[in-house]
Amino acid sequence: MKKVALITGASSGMGKATANILHSQGYIVYGAARRTDEMNDLKAKGMGVIALDLTDDASIVKAVSTIIDKEGKIDILVNNAGYGSYGAVEDVPLDEARRQFEVNVFGMARLTQLVLPTMREQHSGRIVNISSMGGKIYTPMGAWYHATKHAVEGWSDCLRLELKEFGIDVVVVEPGIIKTPWGAIATENLRKTSGNGAYAGLANKIAANFEKMNSSKQPTDADVLGQTIAKAATDKKPKTRYVKGYMAALTIFIRKWFGDSVFDKVIMSQVK
Repeated sequence: MKKVALITGASSGMGKATANILHSQGYIVYGAARRTDEMNDLKAKGMGVIALDLTDDASIVKAVSTIIDKEGKIDILVNNAGYGSYGAVEDVPLDEARRQFEVNVFGMARLTQLVLPTMREQHSGRIVNISSMGGKIYTPMGAWYHATKHAVEGWSDCLRLELKEFGIDVVVVEPGIIKTPWGAIATENLRKTSGNGAYAGLANKIAANFEKMNSSKQPTDADVLGQTIAKAATDKKPKTRYVKGYMAALTIFIRKWFGDSVFDKVIMSQVK
């Protein structure tokens, strides 16, 4: 029987790239996102398209039940959906901070809870959680985003140990700077939240850097990350973590081995 894969955030970027790759490899693929119209190309290729709002429990339950009712199982879950909420801690409303956690952590966790029973029954499965190099480092104006990705890292490690006896693998992918809509959304959030007021100087410099980076050739193509995510989802003996994308390996290395003081200087030297 063909294996069934569910990929969240499949309307663009890394999620859509992963969906196309797994489909080409013969998997039954379901793409899930809020904007189903942006997955019409996946539907045209024979993939399933599911409406999913990770802040709405009823939407999450319906998405999983729809697939299991039709296919009887979900073998691979790629938790890719997420966004970057940027702004000074003092400026970001706590409602927005909570939404950042709802989308990046709690929605992912709820979806995983619902998929696990069938994986346990068949004593096999693969959960791939898309974190970020941001789950290992930190940057100014990104406190809530980094908090969610650090949470994803720790949550995934605990889950991996819990599921080992059931033959279910938990894998983390840590992308670097990628050509996706993420950067534009983060920049918009930053300017909207802290573009005026006490933190405007730093916020606008960081936003300008985001825009410069997004328009350059340096970010890694989403298709490259799609290949890495597909590998994480299908390797017979997967690594616990896959690091891929512009600046990811280097930045994580500096943070790990040179300590806070050096990393602070490196990060702030980029704010010009």
